[in-house]
Amino acid sequence: MTTGFSITTLVIFICSIAFVIHPLSIPIRLPYIGQKRAVLNLTTAPILAIALLFAMGLLALVRVFAIFPQSPGLCQQIDGVKPYNILILFFSLAYMAITLDITGVLQAAAFWVSNKGGSNGWKLYLYFYLMLTVLSVFLGNDPVILSGTAFLVYYTKVSELNPISWLISEFAAANTASMVLFVGNPTNVVICEGFEVNNAAFTAYTILPFLACNLACFAALAVQFRNPKYLRRRLNNSADLDVRSVLLDPKGAWVGAALLGSCLVVIIIVSFFHVDVWKISLPFALAKFIFDLAWDHYRFMHQIPMLGHAPRQRAVSQDGCDAVGEAAGDGEDIMLQAFKRRATVPAAGEEPTQNLNNAAAKELTTATLTPTTTPPPKISISPSSSVLHLKSLSLAFANKRTKLAAHFPTFFTALPRLPFALIPFAFSQFILIEALAHQGWIDVFASWLRHATHRNPASPYPTIWIIGILGIIFVQPLWNQYRLLTKVVRAAVLPPHTQRAAAISLAVSSNIGAVGFTFSASLAGLLWRGILKQKGIFIGQRTFAFWNTLPLVVMGVVGLGVVCAEMAILR
Repeated sequence: MTTGFSITTLVIFICSIAFVIHPLSIPIRLPYIGQKRAVLNLTTAPILAIALLFAMGLLALVRVFAIFPQSPGLCQQIDGVKPYNILILFFSLAYMAITLDITGVLQAAAFWVSNKGGSNGWKLYLYFYLMLTVLSVFLGNDPVILSGTAFLVYYTKVSELNPISWLISEFAAANTASMVLFVGNPTNVVICEGFEVNNAAFTAYTILPFLACNLACFAALAVQFRNPKYLRRRLNNSADLDVRSVLLDPKGAWVGAALLGSCLVVIIIVSFFHVDVWKISLPFALAKFIFDLAWDHYRFMHQIPMLGHAPRQRAVSQDGCDAVGEAAGDGEDIMLQAFKRRATVPAAGEEPTQNLNNAAAKELTTATLTPTTTPPPKISISPSSSVLHLKSLSLAFANKRTKLAAHFPTFFTALPRLPFALIPFAFSQFILIEALAHQGWIDVFASWLRHATHRNPASPYPTIWIIGILGIIFVQPLWNQYRLLTKVVRAAVLPPHTQRAAAISLAVSSNIGAVGFTFSASLAGLLWRGILKQKGIFIGQRTFAFWNTLPLVVMGVVGLGVVCAEMAILR
């Protein structure tokens, strides 16, 4: 039974989602400080919603602390789901995948695929789609989006191609492939823990829907981009790219691939023994972290080129201290120069030139993939000694960070790429969903689900389509809403076979739903939009939704249809 308190809780929950989709900046004037802007966005809106609920007495303190481990007298997991387990697992795998990407593996794979595709536009389009799919299965969608987007931006720019067809294809391939392994997406981890699905069994259930969705998605992309203005039949690729020029750290690539692959294998094996996955992923991430520090230190001390640039040269900073002079370029410069040089290579029949990509690599041997650091601020004469002291401390900190970044480039490059904004957001969403449960909304939604399948509750097919369609719809405003559907399905107390079907349906729909109408449907979508803005490409919400509609609808029908077939065979 709904009350004024429960309705208020639901309204605050919906408003927090609205501000995540469309952040709001409010100008405020503070005494002694002046005018500032308060921003309601991914990080602040859910936290403010929790504060309002707690202040209004609509959220019990026990609900807040129940999500943390080892809470005295409180439950340490919520319906089998441990938020800290998901976050530790996600960050551990993300660190290993990002540091592997830093070595240039993804760029080298893209160069290799570009050479194989040659000048055939459709062939190259298919090869890129398959490459991004395979990489996303093992690395996850976020690292692939980080590297693949920059690659395609430069490739399409230099080749004078319409970027929309290539970027939409990349986004669809990366997000669809994340349904294969349970570690490919936080969604999958929640489903495995919430429905007690074995990690290896999860892949067995999702592999066929994935293959069907992947093929259907490419067919949909081929139909909607069939016009030559989006995808040319012939490309001006008359010379091969040098794959080794972008492989910045071969040894680091081998070690990173070995650790990440071993981690995934061990996680799948220990899943049969009901071991928390973070206890496996965290030691592997720590081992990779120690290797990164040791390997960077060894190369620094022995003046070995680090991440693609020559040994450092000492420079003197403004305060007289030694600082490390960094080159202006980075690994993306190597890609861009290689593309430009290939575009100038004569076509077949003309006088050939020397391997220009090797020349590009040699010219850019001083390029580095270390993170961009802000130059130390200049100290200006000020009558205030406190201001001068603060500026001096800022200068010292900037110089120290510059030295550390030069000494340990792998860690300082990976650090800003980790999605730290996910931490407060994820915990906030778990708390808000617990607030809905506290006010009785989960039971209400569960009764609606039972009513929708009342004619034959033992049949999984109505549940598959209902949960599948809701999963696609709910993930559009915010990718974390699969947690809400998980609680609703559990509260509905469906027969075991039907509940298992609902879990697989939710896994398929929440992953393909990321290829949806809003950028906030996935963390990869927010990353993708941010990278494109940095590169000067602006894709509006309507354009994004327009090109994703056909692939999403086709994948939804095909994927849920395969889930129905699987459940029919299992029965």
